Amino acid sequence: MLHFLSIATVALFCAIPQSVHRQSPYVGAVSADAKTGRVLFQENADAVAYPASVTKLMTLLLVLEDVEAGRYDLSARVEATEDATRLSEPSWVDLRPGESMTVDDLLTALMVKSANDAAIALGVHSAGSFDAFVERMNRRAAELGMTRTRYYNPNGLPPVSTTANGKLRRYPWKEFNVSTCSDQLKLALELVKRPQVFAYTSQKIGYVTDGRGQRLQFVNHNNLMVKNSKKVFNPDGSEAVDGLKTGYIDAGGSSIVLTGRRGGSRAVVVVLGSASAKERDEAAGRLLTDALDAISW
Repeated sequence: MLHFLSIATVALFCAIPQSVHRQSPYVGAVSADAKTGRVLFQENADAVAYPASVTKLMTLLLVLEDVEAGRYDLSARVEATEDATRLSEPSWVDLRPGESMTVDDLLTALMVKSANDAAIALGVHSAGSFDAFVERMNRRAAELGMTRTRYYNPNGLPPVSTTANGKLRRYPWKEFNVSTCSDQLKLALELVKRPQVFAYTSQKIGYVTDGRGQRLQFVNHNNLMVKNSKKVFNPDGSEAVDGLKTGYIDAGGSSIVLTGRRGGSRAVVVVLGSASAKERDEAAGRLLTDALDAISW
């Protein structure tokens, strides 16, 4: 029986694609005290990975900075251009050209549903065009010291994907978005300074009104926040996790930027390039617990 289980385990492991950008248990990981930025744990934190939908954290930051600067407010309506459909695929809110949603609803869709078309619509609305927004993403990354990060789109999709009917879909960007745990930590530390971030990332279930006036409901992709078996609990029984974002593509595996709090302390964890969501969640949950133990007393 033990021999059988061993063979089954090896077979399962071998079935999971491994590459320089997708490894077991991860390509890299890091944790830090959100208040001071002090790194508590790191392993291959400067290894380059494909962040996939973790990319949307930069999109979130830039839109919230627009709101802070008074360029528009959360109630402003964003009218979708053809780019919202042309440069996206599910997961999405199926926002069609000419339809509109509020910035607030699009940010909810972005963080809870991980809606790829929401990222494109917000980016075009923010900067006037897809290319201008991508340029802004990279400029902001440079300002934050994210020296090994390069964005080619606001949603994290790969250059080529396979559709449900098995056909290849090619996008105009020719490269994968790339980043490192160290760089994503810098972005996360900037984001958690803003209480407004948690209005979106802490929603276990999100509700929006789509472009056709229909009410939609989404369950957050963050397993450590929504699945009881994976939740991180504090000693007083409260749930620790309140963000931030998961990501997955075949070539880059499963990634997460995770944050949680205990009392007045907050920790941030980044895990990039896990071969499976199970490994990602186990590593991130363990690192968050260890980090909160280290900074809370």
